[in-house]
Amino acid sequence: MPHQYSIDHQAFWQDPYPDLKQVQAMAPAVEVPELDAVLITRRDDIFVQEKRIEVFSSRQPGGLMTSLMGENMMRKDGAEHLTEKKVVFPSLSPKTVREVWTSQFEAATDRVLESLSDTRDCDLMRDYAMPVCAEALKVITGLTEMPLHEMDRVSQHMLDGCANYTGDPDIEARCHAATAYIDEHIDRMVPGLKSKPDCSLLSVQLESGLHIDSIRANVKLAISGGQNEPRDAITGTVWALLSHPEQLQLIASGQANYADAFAEYARWMSPVGMSPRQIARPERVLDYDFVEGQRVFFMFGIANRDPRVFDDPDDFIISRNTSKSIAFGAGPHFCAGAAASKTLISDIALPKLFERFPNIQLDGDVEIGGWAFRGPLAVPVTLQ
Repeated sequence: MPHQYSIDHQAFWQDPYPDLKQVQAMAPAVEVPELDAVLITRRDDIFVQEKRIEVFSSRQPGGLMTSLMGENMMRKDGAEHLTEKKVVFPSLSPKTVREVWTSQFEAATDRVLESLSDTRDCDLMRDYAMPVCAEALKVITGLTEMPLHEMDRVSQHMLDGCANYTGDPDIEARCHAATAYIDEHIDRMVPGLKSKPDCSLLSVQLESGLHIDSIRANVKLAISGGQNEPRDAITGTVWALLSHPEQLQLIASGQANYADAFAEYARWMSPVGMSPRQIARPERVLDYDFVEGQRVFFMFGIANRDPRVFDDPDDFIISRNTSKSIAFGAGPHFCAGAAASKTLISDIALPKLFERFPNIQLDGDVEIGGWAFRGPLAVPVTLQ
């Protein structure tokens, strides 16, 4: 008989790690009926199996992301996936990030910090990380006319839709409204970008001749992953440093840096906690008989706390070696926006915040939520 484990949805959303620790210790592959999925939770298993697309396929015609957002490159495998990844590469390559986006990220972050110059108490997520990430995403996607709060809203509503495994109709409706709003902005920007191309994601896809349905889906993918996850990572890393002052002191003394802090936060509290797959052919692997069409979740969040790989995995230690973290993925679907995210977070948002407000302090409790996507709900701070 296959191993099974039951969860309470609300408790799992509030803190999935106690349940996932038990699942991880139980067996390599465990059925969770409430999620209608088999969970793979051990780091080395995910590292190997995520690359085996012939079994663990990203193609999910009836999956939430495909149904709600269209079939983007994250839901394609093999040559089809590689083709689209090459199309978007000119917009997201390390060279483009360095030569085009970095200066714009810096200018936008400086503007946000200036807007906080006379502010004492604020929510770090709403007032700093949200606008910083939205400004960056506007230029990267090419949707430069979208208001900041709308960029954040549509991203959140799409992520909520993609994690809506309980089938809440209100969540689904908000997701559909968000994708329609994005389509309106894409239609608004297309004529200008066709006459005057740039390095934006929308522009490079138009220039490639990619079908408009794929273009729309890939822009939505970029928004769903490029707003909330960096936003939560900035906010969460600041919260983690402020609540672990001995770790922040390592940066102040030059023994570590903000890149170390971000890498450790992404391991410790993975903003992307799960990636779904669908079984493409029957196979017995990881002591489990998988059947075609079965849903599988690669649980990145708990894999990054696997005690077989990481010492003291539940502790936030920025001096640790995070090279085995799979926070950005482990296979062909390694995050295409990794260079932009790392630059925005590690090189700009974190150092500029602490430079401008060196005595920033937490000003209340911080609640963390989510399991497919996880992060702080708000981080109240006093700016000093």
